[in-house]
Amino acid sequence: MLNFLKKNIALLWAKKHVRDAEEFKKNAEENQEKLLLSLTETAKKTLFGREHDFENIKSIADFQKKVQISDYEDLKPYIERVKKGQANILWTAIPEYFAKTSGTTSGSKYIPISKEGMPFQVKGAQSALFHYIAKNNNADFVNGKMIFLQGSPELEEVFGIKTGRLSGIVAHHIPKYLQKNRLPSWETNVMEDWEAKVDKIVEETEKENMTLISGIPPWLIMYFEKLVEKHHKKIKQIFPNLQLIVTGGVNYEPYRDKMEELLGGKVDIVQTFPASEGFFAFQDDYTKEGLLLLTDHGIFYEFVPLEEYSKPDARRLTLKDIELNKDYALILTTNSGLWAYSIGDVVRFIDKNPHRILVSGRTKHYTSAFGEHVIAYEVEEAIKATLEKYPAQITEFHLAPNVNPKEGLPYHEWYIEFEKEPEDLELFKNELDLQLRKRNTYYDDLISGNILQKLHIINLKKNAFHEYAKSQGKLGGQNKTPRLANDRKIAELLENYKL
Repeated sequence: MLNFLKKNIALLWAKKHVRDAEEFKKNAEENQEKLLLSLTETAKKTLFGREHDFENIKSIADFQKKVQISDYEDLKPYIERVKKGQANILWTAIPEYFAKTSGTTSGSKYIPISKEGMPFQVKGAQSALFHYIAKNNNADFVNGKMIFLQGSPELEEVFGIKTGRLSGIVAHHIPKYLQKNRLPSWETNVMEDWEAKVDKIVEETEKENMTLISGIPPWLIMYFEKLVEKHHKKIKQIFPNLQLIVTGGVNYEPYRDKMEELLGGKVDIVQTFPASEGFFAFQDDYTKEGLLLLTDHGIFYEFVPLEEYSKPDARRLTLKDIELNKDYALILTTNSGLWAYSIGDVVRFIDKNPHRILVSGRTKHYTSAFGEHVIAYEVEEAIKATLEKYPAQITEFHLAPNVNPKEGLPYHEWYIEFEKEPEDLELFKNELDLQLRKRNTYYDDLISGNILQKLHIINLKKNAFHEYAKSQGKLGGQNKTPRLANDRKIAELLENYKL
């Protein structure tokens, strides 16, 4: 009886939530400007607000004239003052949390999360589940066990500000109605050794009625592989009531085939787009491609055409200006005190009614040693099309330029760890090159103009990316190996794992 009530209450909540969400979907463009002016009004007496004349910002155009696009290095002097407990610097109060992330150029980054911003991190995930329940007209999973593969929830303090990984912070805000069904235990969650932690999670969950599992794809695969190896069964045999996987952090598509093989049965997938800086989007219809952009979650968005990014006169577009199927660098202004902040992600819109996006790459993760500017979305789509013609399974890959080969013209070098190799690797390679040429005209010109030769594939040993991540101290949590690089730093290390 209790389970019946719980499920039906969840259905009622979900349907009401989806009805309420229609307002922000319909009025996103006009509400975005109202949100921006509300943020600048709130912060006009902060140090940043005084320095940038927030008092006289009356429009988006005013804001763009007074506030330049920034990155972490630009905001770091302000954040250092906030870290010392100073209020009224970027936002009116000191942050409730710092989300600590690993920066490639800045060392550890401390991303502020305000008291106003924190609820939206949780509401984004809740909204994704509510939309799924309403679309599916089924909330059976609420009566089973749920697991969230995440970083340690143990937090340190920086001048009184609680600090840790975003996933660890969010763990403290899981709604009470989900806490009873949540795994793993606190003792397991705080383990730092990721491999030992996953082993312990397997032990704690293997006999439970798991109905929802959440995490980034590489670590879901690691968890599932350990279960399959131990029980010699597919995941749907081990967890017959598993209904839903919620994932984010990286594009799910390159992992889909491997996940489906491990699952061995139908499980619904909901993709999300969370980050330390905010919860931006989720798949509001799990049967369709694209993530619903959350325009009422305390974040004002700007979009810089990718080809203009880093140029001093780059256009800063808003929702009313964007075009479908173009790549844009994502720029954020948030209710945690980030102002015109470049998060480093690249998105493309596939719908305007409502606004739905795909995450197509990273501003710093691309290959353009020869001016081709190949991005993640292009290589992932090229691989997807190639696999449809020449079936194989790919665990992970990394693309780097080889500018000075020992012989012949330069080329793109793909380091691929196959779970299952194609029958003919040469045909696979040629098709992959062809598919990338179809998606990037600059790359096509370089091949046809005999500036580059066709791509090369380096076949890596099983668990190569796992061992690489472990060697770099980046195993587990939200760590991800970049799929593209404009240099050979990662490629040179992956040379150690060649077959």
